[in-house]
Amino acid sequence: MGILNSLLRAVTWWNGQTLNTQIFTWRKGRKVGEDDQGNIYYSNADDSKRWVIFNGEIEASRINPDWHGWLHRTWDEPPTDRPLPHNAWEKPHQENLTGTVMAYAPSGSIRQAQPAPRRDYEAWTPE
Repeated sequence: MGILNSLLRAVTWWNGQTLNTQIFTWRKGRKVGEDDQGNIYYSNADDSKRWVIFNGEIEASRINPDWHGWLHRTWDEPPTDRPLPHNAWEKPHQENLTGTVMAYAPSGSIRQAQPAPRRDYEAWTPE
């Protein structure tokens, strides 16, 4: 199984970091910080490149807004050096749940365990 995992890592990006990314990170990467999900953020020596190595599933919505701003150069300092102020009304970051069982399903949706009967129209019946 180890050979198969190594082969998958070498040619697919969705199964974790590729071999090239791992080598580049090992040679040129400088660890900048880590978020609450275990994602690790890197930059190179002159800070011309910034990247993230995901802990688990590679899904961009798993990057919280603080780190997203650093990755996209909205601000220069990473959240580990200069934490952003947060308001009391802000909810904690949540990844995109579309396509999962936890995705929002309004009342009446066929995805509800007991879909509510529709009462907003009267069904047509031929005479």
